[in-house]
Amino acid sequence: MSQWITVCPVADILPGTGVCALIGEQQVAVFRPYADEQVFAISNIDPFAQASVLSRGLIAEHQAELWVASPLKKQRFRLHDGLCMEDEAHSVAHFASRVVDGVVQVAAA
Repeated sequence: MSQWITVCPVADILPGTGVCALIGEQQVAVFRPYADEQVFAISNIDPFAQASVLSRGLIAEHQAELWVASPLKKQRFRLHDGLCMEDEAHSVAHFASRVVDGVVQVAAA
């Protein structure tokens, strides 16, 4: 059973951007692609550069899926499951996320 961790009010994440949150010992990138309350959470660590940067990546849509491109080496990670488009072996962890009463929550296992 997962425990839901409060991150921030959804209004604190501008549409089309991401923020970094510390969930337990893990850095998690939380993204809000649109002006609604849909959010996604993946690891903030770029596995190619071993740097904490994915929350600053660019969100893009490709073949009806949402992706974030790393600001360093530009590899793309699918927001709903962390799959790496360029190399599946370098996919990142994804986390269940939701908005409850205007507040973003991420599941910690």
